[in-house]
Amino acid sequence: MSRRISEPPDWTARAARVATCALALSAAACSPALNWRTFVPEDSGLSMTFPCRPDRQARAVMLAGASVHMEMLACSAAGATYAVSFADVADPARIATLLSEWRSAAVANVQGAAGPLAPMQVAGMTPNDQAVRVSIEGKLPDGAGVQERAAFFVHGLRVYSASAIGAKLDPAAAEVFLAAWRFRTEPAARETRRCVVFVLRAQWQDGGLAASGPN
Repeated sequence: MSRRISEPPDWTARAARVATCALALSAAACSPALNWRTFVPEDSGLSMTFPCRPDRQARAVMLAGASVHMEMLACSAAGATYAVSFADVADPARIATLLSEWRSAAVANVQGAAGPLAPMQVAGMTPNDQAVRVSIEGKLPDGAGVQERAAFFVHGLRVYSASAIGAKLDPAAAEVFLAAWRFRTEPAARETRRCVVFVLRAQWQDGGLAASGPN
């Protein structure tokens, strides 16, 4: 029986992404006001990294013409607010429209102008053409200028928005915040767990248990 030979991974591109994230994290870590920590909030399905300890709240909001139950985690540090919101959608056909309208609402909320859209990539996310990142230049109700970096993405029937907003946003901190998301069920995480099991089995070899590879 013939076996399919998979294409070799693009190690150059992977290394470049790792290097970019490392540089951003290094730059953001220089700020004593930012204390980065990883959270996996209950029922969120998402591993997220904040530079401060977020508070959680929930409320009903109107989105794409319908009322949805939305959860939000948010905190403020070094003059910026970092937040992630998520809500479940009953009809999968509405997801793309909802993401698009959510993005438009974010721009309108700060009376802003949006820059070019860029694809949003989160490990384990559900692909969607409206999963994007955007930079926004706007103003607060008092007329003061504000900068925002926001991202919109989806996993199954749950939609997410992540944003960093401040009068003068630290681009390195915003990049760390928006680049550190991952879903707990994504394949790379499962493979990591399998490798850990393999190592633990090998460590027990001297106790009479032969090492075996992942099943």
